[in-house]
Amino acid sequence: MIILLYIFLAYLLYQFIFKLVIPVYTTTRKIKKGFKEMNSRMEEQRRQQTAASQPTQPAPKYKAGEYIDFEDVK
Repeated sequence: MIILLYIFLAYLLYQFIFKLVIPVYTTTRKIKKGFKEMNSRMEEQRRQQTAASQPTQPAPKYKAGEYIDFEDVK
């Protein structure tokens, strides 16, 4: 009788491990990997946007210190 109890408990333990623990573990790993990939893609997009939006210093049209006199036109 005790042997049947051990066999039944071993079966329940087997079912618990292979039908619940392992699938939950693998799903958790996949979700974490997906979040890491999404985070890296968003970081890359942010880097591209900041690089594209940084204003470049345009070359000055006039030399420093040059004065242009404007006259009113009537």
